[in-house]
Amino acid sequence: MRLVYGLGRSGLGVLDYLHRHGLPARFFDDQLKPEEAAQARALGFDLEPDPQPGAYLEVIAAPGVPIQHPRLQALQAGGAEVIGEAELVYRHSSTPLIGITGTAGKTSCTLFTGHFLRALGFKALEGGNIDPPLARVVDGAEVVAAELSSFQLERVRHFRPRVAVLLLLGVDHLDRHGSLEAYHAAKLNLIRNLTAQDALVYNAKDPKILAGIEGSPARRYPFEPQPDPRETNLNAALQAALAYADIVRREQPGRFSQEPTPAALEAFRATAPHPEARYEVFARIGGVQFIDDSIATRLDAVRTALEAAPAPVAWILGGVDKGAPVAELREVVGRKVRLILAVGQDGGRLAAAFQDLAEVVEIGEPDGRRALEQAVRESLRRLSSGSVLLAPLATSFDQFKDYKERSKVFRQVVLGMGGMGG
Repeated sequence: MRLVYGLGRSGLGVLDYLHRHGLPARFFDDQLKPEEAAQARALGFDLEPDPQPGAYLEVIAAPGVPIQHPRLQALQAGGAEVIGEAELVYRHSSTPLIGITGTAGKTSCTLFTGHFLRALGFKALEGGNIDPPLARVVDGAEVVAAELSSFQLERVRHFRPRVAVLLLLGVDHLDRHGSLEAYHAAKLNLIRNLTAQDALVYNAKDPKILAGIEGSPARRYPFEPQPDPRETNLNAALQAALAYADIVRREQPGRFSQEPTPAALEAFRATAPHPEARYEVFARIGGVQFIDDSIATRLDAVRTALEAAPAPVAWILGGVDKGAPVAELREVVGRKVRLILAVGQDGGRLAAAFQDLAEVVEIGEPDGRRALEQAVRESLRRLSSGSVLLAPLATSFDQFKDYKERSKVFRQVVLGMGGMGG
């Protein structure tokens, strides 16, 4: 018997997948929401009120359920194999997958990969850690670009994408994985089952990736990171699309009337989508550029944004601290940042690590919109050139619904103060 442990977007996507494939299961959630239970029952599945060890052979756990969860460990000790959505889909669907992971850039690269694949004539869809769940799209596509988080990859066993993309191995989710080594090991599960018939797209400048891929038999497609994060992710996505096209050319001779080349895809770089809340110069006021990177809550994403932002930088920092080792940013802050605008619950404490390197203005306003308004005004008082960068290094939940709302409000504030489109 099979158990789906945890609902939410992933668990409900798995139940929908099981329903379509005629695979029986029951469901359980530690904090079951009535509306989600109703959706699960509407698909024909029953609630398991108290999962007991020995009752299930397979447990499909949602990414949000920690791998060390006592109930999961008990079920595993009772003989259950605990897997995740990606492993389930791999076992029961034949659609080729392009798996994309990294500490930063996953969503952008996934969307760009789908875009380039469609430019090559493939019926391609995106899914996974990005909406919609992988289980909801895999049966409707010729190939899927799948964004995969460390939470998803720590539960793969036989999962084998035809193309694996490694963007960056930085610092994140240490509270979940326990150590940097365990976090990187989860990410590298993406390539554990690759064969010589598969492709590996990788960041040629990341030493941790270079060490991690040693011995992989997959065909290699390196890409070079660029100062602009968007260009980096476009480079990776272009390589991923071309790598998959190479596989198809070998396995399906005659599929292409013209050989896919970087030059053939170059024109499509300009029409690639612009994902929400990711590094973008969206407005100018006088000689000052305004850059939105609201999703930059990870150390490596913030470092990349600071490097890319034109100096001098006014850096809007703060929200709910994720526990990153912020002192690791001191070198780039010393080179690039003139002013730090500390907002939100933990902004002042985060900024304290840099108070000897840049002027710090603490903004105690609890309302998110008014705090950002003050931050922009303070920046314009002090800068006549350079850039104002929202790269908060912290989650948004103290002042906003999520990072997307923080992004939207920041843009509204700047445009309301006379900002002209970037």
